[in-house]
Amino acid sequence: MEEKINNFMAQVEAKNPNEPEFIQAVREFAETVIPFIAAERKYDGKHLLLRITEPERTITFRVTWVDDKGEIRVNRGFRIQMNSAIGPYKGGIRFHNSVNLSVLKFLAFEQVFKNSLTTLPMGGGKGGSDFDPQGKSDAEVMRFCQSFMTELCRHIGPEIDVPAGDIGVGSREIGYLFGQYKRIRNEFTGVLTGKGIAYGGSLIRPEATGYGVVYFTEQMLRTIGQEIKGKTVAISGFGNVAWGVALKINELGGKILTISGPDGYIYDADGISGEKVDYMLEMRASGDNRAEMYVEKYPNAVFHKGKSVWEVKADIAIPCATQNELHEADAKKLIENGTICITEAANMPCTLDAIKYILSKKVLYAPGKAANAGGVAASGLEMTQNSIRLNWSSEEVDHRLKDIMVGIHNQCKKYGTDETGFVDYVKGANIAGFVKVADAMLAQGVV
Repeated sequence: MEEKINNFMAQVEAKNPNEPEFIQAVREFAETVIPFIAAERKYDGKHLLLRITEPERTITFRVTWVDDKGEIRVNRGFRIQMNSAIGPYKGGIRFHNSVNLSVLKFLAFEQVFKNSLTTLPMGGGKGGSDFDPQGKSDAEVMRFCQSFMTELCRHIGPEIDVPAGDIGVGSREIGYLFGQYKRIRNEFTGVLTGKGIAYGGSLIRPEATGYGVVYFTEQMLRTIGQEIKGKTVAISGFGNVAWGVALKINELGGKILTISGPDGYIYDADGISGEKVDYMLEMRASGDNRAEMYVEKYPNAVFHKGKSVWEVKADIAIPCATQNELHEADAKKLIENGTICITEAANMPCTLDAIKYILSKKVLYAPGKAANAGGVAASGLEMTQNSIRLNWSSEEVDHRLKDIMVGIHNQCKKYGTDETGFVDYVKGANIAGFVKVADAMLAQGVV
């Protein structure tokens, strides 16, 4: 089986040179799914994984815009339309200087299976630009968004591809993008999600990813007879995802000990709750990407400059920041310190070595494609509300979100439980996500 996996990866690597993030995501997926395919006659020999790893469409375009000094600036725009077997492409738009083809292909690949797990009819895609909104005026961001959408609008639509926000694309950017789409196409449709409430958005969308992560963690803990109440939690980042996690952990009786930024991490022994959680939003909105700001506001907390948050002793660890932030050494430290559950809230925040170590120790671990599906699930619920021209209450959206996350957990448990009763959520999520997409592809013939 190892030879089969290596042969498959050799083909993928040959087609996608110099794309480490994409190759990492595909290998992590292939290691669990290829043995499953080999054991299932209806999938074996159909080259389904090779078909899924090849985007249905890769769109690259130039984005020219004028800054406040009257200078013409040039950026690169992308949209990866990965797989539409179960519905229109769905996935975020990211504006950040780290955006490149490899990052977006990895995100689009993961999105295919994340969307499949939600059971909602959504395919997978991802897009963005190497434009960074940080330090730009509102007028500059508007002009960039309008130029970006002028090209992107040719390739998207409510039945074709429905983008959402991601890193660097919040409510401001979504508003500018939506306005330009409406102006060019002369139609008011649910072509973007993450919209403002005034023009078709959904309640609790900003909190949804974090809420979903906590609902998933809650289900994981129940498999070992534990609960969130009374547990200490270490999280990284301080953006929307970390904020949503903090809100729900506090609501369920847990205690948040940490947040982090590029400069280091904060340890607050009193717990990050109440107005401290609200302050995370102020930190984000300030544009000053320093975790140290927290200590300036709450001096009883301690700032650890340049250090990893994963050295903190906590019952639960939830990486919320970025890819490959938690390494094998971090995983060892967490487990030595008694961590019983590690849940990915960011996209691929744990390295492959870290994942293998965690699973070897039989510690509960959930990959992002399952645990952080709450954001895209809420986007799917926004699409539904747009289609029926109704808005649901916060309670109704939250209830539907929790049902979706419990359903995802049950699918992972079905395919990931071994003979000892331990649930390998990586295996479970990969196989459960694959089965729905693969069945749809087989039914549609060679497309």
